[in-house]
Amino acid sequence: MASYKSIFAHKHSFTVGVEEEYMLCHPETGDLVGLADEILEQINPDEQERFSYELIQSEIEINTPVAGTVDEAMAHVGHFRRRVREIGEQVGYRPGISGTHPTALADDQTFVDSEGYQWVAEQLHFYARRNITFAMHVHVALPNGDVTVAVANAARRWLAPLLALSANSPFFHAHNTGMLSSRTFQFGAFPRTNIPATFRSFEHFCEVMDTYTRMGSINQPRQIWWKIRPHGYYGTIEFRVCDAQRSLKRTRMLVALSQAIAHRVAQEYEAGILQQDFELEYLNDALWKATRFGFEARVVEPAGNQIMTMGEHTELMVNYLESSLIELGTADIIPTVEEVVAGGSEARQQLEVFQQGGFALLQKMLMDHVEYDESGEND
Repeated sequence: MASYKSIFAHKHSFTVGVEEEYMLCHPETGDLVGLADEILEQINPDEQERFSYELIQSEIEINTPVAGTVDEAMAHVGHFRRRVREIGEQVGYRPGISGTHPTALADDQTFVDSEGYQWVAEQLHFYARRNITFAMHVHVALPNGDVTVAVANAARRWLAPLLALSANSPFFHAHNTGMLSSRTFQFGAFPRTNIPATFRSFEHFCEVMDTYTRMGSINQPRQIWWKIRPHGYYGTIEFRVCDAQRSLKRTRMLVALSQAIAHRVAQEYEAGILQQDFELEYLNDALWKATRFGFEARVVEPAGNQIMTMGEHTELMVNYLESSLIELGTADIIPTVEEVVAGGSEARQQLEVFQQGGFALLQKMLMDHVEYDESGEND
């Protein structure tokens, strides 16, 4: 536990880091192509820690350096999106962004040949190969492990609105799944991807991690894949619930909301007024409805057990966070939240394009509409 305490100690709180997972697509058809090895051969030595494999060869992940502000983090995101596009021009792919690839088949995927990912493949077999999913994760630094675990507990209240805002994967295996975030279902086949139960303390969290390690359920902390987790390597709180976004404006919205949640919860923890323990049944029900129905669904707001729509729950989240958004300089994302609640997430855009031109047009859109700078530049 002593080692965990040092990992979770940060001098600078509320710094952020962003991870994005990209589809590697055939430039003409939009089908997946297994070129992750070629990407890692092309990157410069000073970029090596910023690019990483995911489970399959047709996916690449970027992770930003630690950023002091959301705007700084988003500048890094734009840079790495452009860098992935640039490498693709050299080796023969285009980046695409969606929570799932619409038509890719599990049997066509090749696993990454590394010890860690082969361990996952051996654990899950077909279900690992079927994990053709693409997420966006946000890391926020906090002062210490006690605060981090408190944020992990309390931030569960807002996971469903975050997913509803980010839902971007209605298609999988060439089917309209009827879901807005089929990524949530596909990745949910993995163990330890649930909303975690309430941790009694930082020591309780450490006990869970140590027990999983001792009995061989995991062999490294990253094999805990909860929807929100204290990160065992970086010592951050990591929000893991969101589908990847083509829009940089919407990505910035989600990064800013995640940072503000951590900030507001930490304030309430220090003031001794934080509510951390919620009915897990209601949390799971709301997450399911974000996955399936969007903002008209009726959910239980877990802090007061009131029934409201997901849109109202999202508005409540923004009101709760407004003072932190103002303090952190990101209150300008509020109109973006309102825009998504009124017009729908990127999943709705996918459904509309599919109705116009089927999978061929959809797969082209998932490449063509990736934004590479905040002016909205795309291919």
